[in-house]
This record gives sequence, C-alpha cells and structure tokens, in this order.
Amino acid sequence: LKNASPSKVAAPPFFKGGSGGIDEPYYSIEDISSEPGDLNWKIGMKVAHPDFGDGVIKAKEGKTVVRLKGGDPYVFGRGGEEAMALHAAGLLFEVVPGISSAIAAPAYAGIPVTHRGVTSSFTVITGHEDPTKPTRGIDWNEVARTPGTKIILMGVSRMREISSSLIGAGMAPDTPIALISWGTYGRQKTVEGNLATIAERVEANDCKPPGVTIIGEVVRLRKFLNWFERRPLFGRRIVVTRSRGQAGEISRRLRQKGADVLDLPTIRFIPPADPARLHEAIRAVDRYDWIIFTSQTAVDLFFQTFLELQGDIRRLGGARIAAVGPATAAAVSRHHLHVDLQPREYSADHIAEALGRDGRLDKLRILLPRANLARDTL
Repeated sequence: LKNASPSKVAAPPFFKGGSGGIDEPYYSIEDISSEPGDLNWKIGMKVAHPDFGDGVIKAKEGKTVVRLKGGDPYVFGRGGEEAMALHAAGLLFEVVPGISSAIAAPAYAGIPVTHRGVTSSFTVITGHEDPTKPTRGIDWNEVARTPGTKIILMGVSRMREISSSLIGAGMAPDTPIALISWGTYGRQKTVEGNLATIAERVEANDCKPPGVTIIGEVVRLRKFLNWFERRPLFGRRIVVTRSRGQAGEISRRLRQKGADVLDLPTIRFIPPADPARLHEAIRAVDRYDWIIFTSQTAVDLFFQTFLELQGDIRRLGGARIAAVGPATAAAVSRHHLHVDLQPREYSADHIAEALGRDGRLDKLRILLPRANLARDTL
C-alpha cells in the first residue's frame, strides 16, 4: 500500500468461497475515501462498487475478495457486522488489524493517549451514533466519571453538544481538549482549547470531518511533542504535475517534509503512433557516434524497443552515450551501460556545448530519441 500513513493504512478482511485453490483473478472492493493520486487501491484485476453484498456474491463464486477499511476494521469500522455476515454465509475470512485513527491522529498531533505520570488508560467513544437507534447509547455521565484520556471519533459536527454534555456531567470546564481534523494528512489541522471554549474554536477554524477529539491532561504535552506540524512544508499544498510514472519519488519527498501533495499529471508519455523511424534508427544503431538521452522516459522506451528488436545489448555497437543529468544517467546505468558525457549543468543546451568541446559536431552521427514535444535546442 503505497504512501499510506498510519490512519490511512487499510486493514482488509480477506474472505473467499469454496474449499480448494482459487484460480480466478483477485477481486477487490474499494471502500476508503482518498484524495486523487493520494492512494492507488488496486488489488488484482477487478474493482467493484463498494457494496458488501456484492463482495459476498463474488466470494461465493470462488473469488478472493479484499475489503479495504480505514484504520482498524473492528474499531467503529463495522468490521464485526461484516464478519458476522460472512460467518452466516458460511464463508472463510481473515481479519488484518490496522492502526486506528483514535491513536494515529493524536500521535501525528503530538499527543500521546497515555503517558507515565499523567494517565495510564484511555477510552474511545463514537461521536456519531446510529441515528436509527431509539435511545442514546452513550452515557455522558459515565464517560465523565471514567478516569483517563477520552477519545471521540466522528464528532466534529456535534462538538458543542458533546462538550456541554461533559461539563453538565461534572467535568471541569477548563479540561484540556484538542480536535484533530484530517489527521496524518498534509492538511491536518489541530485546534486546542478546553471544554468551555472548544466548540467556538472549532467553528472559528472551520474544522471539517474526519476528526478525532482527545480530552485530558495529555493534550498539554503537545507543545513538546508536536513533530508533524513542525515539518518545513507543513500547511503547504503542492500540486505535482509530472507523469504518474515520474511523480512518485518527488511526491514521496514532499510528503516527508509535511506537504499536502496532490498528484495531478498534466502530461502522459505514450509510444509513438508510428514507430517506423525509431525502429529504423535502432536497427542501424551501430552507425552512430553518440546517443543522447534527455529524459528517463526516453531511456526506458529506447531500450525496451531496442531489446525487442535486437535482443542483445551488445548490438549497441561503439556508440557513446550522453545523458542530460543524474536521473537520466541513472536510468542508463540500470541497463548496465556507462554514460560517457554528462554536462555540469543539467540542460540540453549544455550537452551541445560539451559535445562541441570534443570536436566538430558536423562530422558526428548523433541519435537523439526524445518526445515529440521536447525542446528543439539540440
């Protein structure tokens, strides 16, 4: 699961039908909210509508089904209900525990749910009960009397009601409290206050679900332990426009620095519609003095096509290789080839200057495999 931070790690119950081996393609059901490009949930070959009954049907057909859940499936994730349904249907299943947002979001906000000398217990409460229930299942008087940290999930829109209920049940109005909105994401927002002020502050800061509320003395530790929100790019939303195949590394580094990254490719690389000229050049590659690569994509496409046509890297002949920069040179090196020329400044202009220093360019035969929209400097 790429790029998954703690509260986004899926905890999928696996279930299957039949008693023998499964030869069918894997079948997955998407059931997690994510930003475009943030997570790429693809298990196996097929994706279905996130309807649980549909998954049961597919499992009975002998397919392996992955039910992806946010956090832990048995912590307010309705995983128990689904497992009971599988049991009733006579289907085998496996549950993979996850990291609940109840502990992950506070950790990203610099708030431990327990701390020696402060509290040795915590209680997790839903802030959004089933609206069809005839009576309320949460006894706020009992919650208020329970010692330790109190963690409320899904209660952003009911913050005023919750805080008033706890004060009315006897909790001190100045009890520390924090609401963490979009915990573990680059857009994370943490609002601190006390039971008397938190509702007003949440509204003033326009906090939106999903949210985790943490109540107790451990909130005071945030000023010492707030590691994530102190990262240099925290609070910045950065759009990465590179192609999907190239965006991974830069997006990963930006997220490590705390940025909220949106992968939004504005370019896509595809093989040429008519590959005849490329095939002709590759078949005659031993006639060239130099092959110049100005991108990793050019390297990958060239050598993929080269090996399809020639079948042996040794048929590259005596051509020397130039690369525009270290990333392109690294792509060449993956094919166990040495880069003969790399300019000090990474641009096509400086490749031409470097080649010119070696002699007259008009006497060289140069192959330049590149995208059709590349600059024509070379």
